[in-house]
Amino acid sequence: MRNTRPSTRSKNKRSRAEENAEATAEAFRRILSTKTPNEDDIHQLYMLWKPVCQGCRVNTKDNPNCFCGLVPAPNGSRKSGLWQKTSEILHSLGFDPSEDLRKPHSPAGLTNLGATCYANSILQCLYMNKSFREGVFLVEPEVLKEQPVLDRLARLFAQLHSSKKAFVDSAPFIQTLELDNAVQQDSHEFLTLLFSLLERCLSQSKVPKARTIVQDLFRGGVSHVTTCSKCGNESGASSKIEDFYELELNVKGMKTLDESLDDYLSTEELQGDNQYYCGACATRVNASRRIKLRSLPDVLNIQLKRCVFLPNTTTKKKITSAFCFPEELNMTCRLSAGSRSDSIYNLSAVLIHKGPAVNSGHYIAHVKDESTGRWWEFDDEVVSDLGQEPFGGDSSKPSSAVSIEPSSSTLKGDIVDGDQTKAVPQSDLVNISHVKTFSSCDAYMLMYTRRCADSGRKRKPEKCNGDKMEKMLHMPGEQRGTSLPHHLLEEVEEMNEVYLDSCEQYKLKKESEINHITERRQEVRSILSEAPVQSVDKQYFWISAEWLRQWADSIISSAIDNHPIQCSHGKVSVSKVSSMKRISAEAWTMLISKYDGGPTLGKDDWCNDCLLEVARTMASADNYRDERILMKDIAEAALAGKIKDGKLYYVSKSWLHQWLKRKILDSPCEGDAGPTASIRCPHGGLMPEQAPGAKRLLVPEDLWQFIEKSAMTVKPDDTLGCLTFPSDTEPCAQCGVELSEVTSLEDNLRELRMRERQNHEKLVTGRTLPIVVGRRYYLLPAAWLSSWRNFVGSTGKNTGTAEPEVLSTIIDSLICEKHSRLLERPPDLVYRRGLILQKAPLTEVLTIISEDDWRLFCESWGGIEVRGVSAEIVSNLSSEEELCVSFEEIPISEDNMTNILNDGINGESKRPMIKTCPEVCEECIGERESHELMQKLDYSNENICVYFARGKEPPKSILEASGKISELSRRTSKRSRKSALGNYKTLVVSGSTTIYQLKMMIWEAFGIVRENQILHKGSKPIEGDSACLADLSIFPGDFLWVADSEIHEDRDIADELSDQKMDIQTAEGGFGGTLLTSNI
Repeated sequence: MRNTRPSTRSKNKRSRAEENAEATAEAFRRILSTKTPNEDDIHQLYMLWKPVCQGCRVNTKDNPNCFCGLVPAPNGSRKSGLWQKTSEILHSLGFDPSEDLRKPHSPAGLTNLGATCYANSILQCLYMNKSFREGVFLVEPEVLKEQPVLDRLARLFAQLHSSKKAFVDSAPFIQTLELDNAVQQDSHEFLTLLFSLLERCLSQSKVPKARTIVQDLFRGGVSHVTTCSKCGNESGASSKIEDFYELELNVKGMKTLDESLDDYLSTEELQGDNQYYCGACATRVNASRRIKLRSLPDVLNIQLKRCVFLPNTTTKKKITSAFCFPEELNMTCRLSAGSRSDSIYNLSAVLIHKGPAVNSGHYIAHVKDESTGRWWEFDDEVVSDLGQEPFGGDSSKPSSAVSIEPSSSTLKGDIVDGDQTKAVPQSDLVNISHVKTFSSCDAYMLMYTRRCADSGRKRKPEKCNGDKMEKMLHMPGEQRGTSLPHHLLEEVEEMNEVYLDSCEQYKLKKESEINHITERRQEVRSILSEAPVQSVDKQYFWISAEWLRQWADSIISSAIDNHPIQCSHGKVSVSKVSSMKRISAEAWTMLISKYDGGPTLGKDDWCNDCLLEVARTMASADNYRDERILMKDIAEAALAGKIKDGKLYYVSKSWLHQWLKRKILDSPCEGDAGPTASIRCPHGGLMPEQAPGAKRLLVPEDLWQFIEKSAMTVKPDDTLGCLTFPSDTEPCAQCGVELSEVTSLEDNLRELRMRERQNHEKLVTGRTLPIVVGRRYYLLPAAWLSSWRNFVGSTGKNTGTAEPEVLSTIIDSLICEKHSRLLERPPDLVYRRGLILQKAPLTEVLTIISEDDWRLFCESWGGIEVRGVSAEIVSNLSSEEELCVSFEEIPISEDNMTNILNDGINGESKRPMIKTCPEVCEECIGERESHELMQKLDYSNENICVYFARGKEPPKSILEASGKISELSRRTSKRSRKSALGNYKTLVVSGSTTIYQLKMMIWEAFGIVRENQILHKGSKPIEGDSACLADLSIFPGDFLWVADSEIHEDRDIADELSDQKMDIQTAEGGFGGTLLTSNI
């Protein structure tokens, strides 16, 4: 280690703070002598001598010339106030409406009112269909007034068409339909009911295209054809054509749309008990039944039946398997003979349901713009551009679907999904070799638009004036060529005007706020740069440091307030020098001219009266400190017994000790009060010294006078705490008598304890009682005996231990009022080491004592000897075995009780019995135990422990465990405890928790499928799922263990939880009570 020489640079040098304090004290001493300060004194006391501070991190209080830290660094900011980040200051202005401004060429979204995503997705699909949108706009205003649903739909479409906002409020339309915003519904059911409602509403229109727009676009025809296998005739009902608005196709077990369509149009054979009665053959014959597509609509809606019913659980479950569908769908070959052949469709919309459960999740829609060919994702208010693909062309964008291109790699059997390549069977690629195909696990409904319908809907160019053309150029691409009716256009333009006006108002307010902040920041920096006083001779002014700080940090400042730094004489207080700053005349002029206020405190406004007052106070403090130091030496001598001759006075000894420990201050403090409070008796005299806390000490007269003066300075009204007790004061006679009585009572209790210890030596020392057959014994509550031991064994400071209760009362509490029998069972006895012993004296309710102990207890503690609970020992030993019993007394304690218990395990079969008088009342005991058991089982939010036995059997300690975790840790070694505790979980349960719910918790904790769980408590298996924990007597703190049978295949717990939620939900009400199911 290198030797270092101690530094002597600072040796014998005082710090700058000490030098400043000395100079300040010298200035006040000079003022006290001359009564008037000079210029040097003013400079020293008001700290004018300190230099202008440069580069401090914080504003220094002890330098009136420091202006650092009032503003941040040039590029810095603060969490609040004027120097907060501009973006955060503007946040206080509220929401910027321009953030909701609609982007050019982008459709508008719809607000989600809680759980209305199912309706939003359907409305977006309908609106993006140009023909349907135009049909709604053609409805006459008078019809709209009579049909509120149609009116709200037209207004909603008009806002989606021309609104300047990025999203439109769907609340008016949803409220008109009287839908519940908080209930998730099925989008397919909503669309079906909405079509039915719109057909009825549109039927009132006189415009042909508007009146039948739903039927023209979405209605097709099917027939259910039954053909006799014998004669070949079709049934009469086969020629009947039924309308359809969507095709409901099975998804379960299907991989592609072609497979689902083939399944939908497949032939069903009617045979056996299901034979068909043929009128031509006049008998039941075999037949075939199939669906024939008679006509197809321009917009073909395909509903994918992802919701299936589970008969075992009577619940619904969603199918989440991948399903492929083409971009181009050729339905020509699937039409019946004689139908039109132009049946090639292009994919125009995909409705997606996200989430594993049927009655929850979220709906979004991917819709194609007919005008531009671009795809858009409608997720309530958010609308995203997907490009030319229905699921987006960006591979980095997460999606539930993949595109299958008809490339060479695809034909070889691969699907490109991001960076991974999935093998596809060659059979799945038959129908995708010529068209682009997409795959999705969440696609819920598909919309296909007839190709010839697209190509045939060409609009002729309209003649437009300049303003109208300008408006059309600023509309999104899918809106061009569609003009709004006048009554709808006016409403939308008015809403746009209000919205754009709010954007403009916010913009102006934002610009005004930014300009104000910029001006304020420049002003603060400018004034603070002029604030330092460069020369002592120049004029300067005083200003409140707190006001200056708030002014430099506030966006809006108040008037100057210098009152906090004024003294009572209206001048500059020298005691407030750390709370004020000295600024130049130029800075003061700029501040006072703009903010007004005051009062003005200049260079010559120092207060002579305050300076003299402070000088006198400092002189008094110096005198007090010097006198206190002198008195401290005298007090230490008094404690040491070195008292000089003269008049002496009593003070509290403990008070004087604390007085000496306190730091010497400039004046008396709270601790100097009450020097004789603890030695004063309640009668106002001197407390006898034998009383607790009344130790006293004699001190000289000069020390007492200093102590009394200090105490009365702090508390002038506390005369009782500072009573004078000269050395010849006699102690209070009345207190002396009372103290003698207390002493006598303590002597009596001491004698009682001594006598009790002598009379009951065995019970006091905790020795076990040797029990002899045929001898009479008595039973006492173990709790009373414990309180008796505490009483007789208390010594010293513990002599205040309460006496045990009266014995007769305790015995009466053991007897039931109804039958006059014993309410507690007697303790168990056992043969151990040749002795008859009480089996567990430390844990049982009653304890056996001898007849002599009972008699002496009755004499001392108010017992009635004849009313005691006697006990007679009944032995099941032979006479030879009884002769072997010795009566050696052994000490009983917690340390040797464990060994005694272990030795007695083999003697359980030879356990002697106790016959009591009065007899045990089994009826009352049974009722009480039953009530206690019910209370223990009626628990809520308590812990139990579950151990996962990964091997064939759990450790022995787990099988024996029935209590808490701490009991397990005492029974096992550190190594086994480390491995065991790593496999257990603490679960919060209630008495009403079912075994099914417990298994779900275990599934979530350990990942063991519910059906694979083999649950035990100890060695007893727990079977069934419907029983609750209270039924199986599982208490708080119990230790269960579980094994994994590994029979059933692992599955995701989310599926089970979603089904469980459906089970506890109320029955689905659908759209009952809404306008969708009413007759308008």
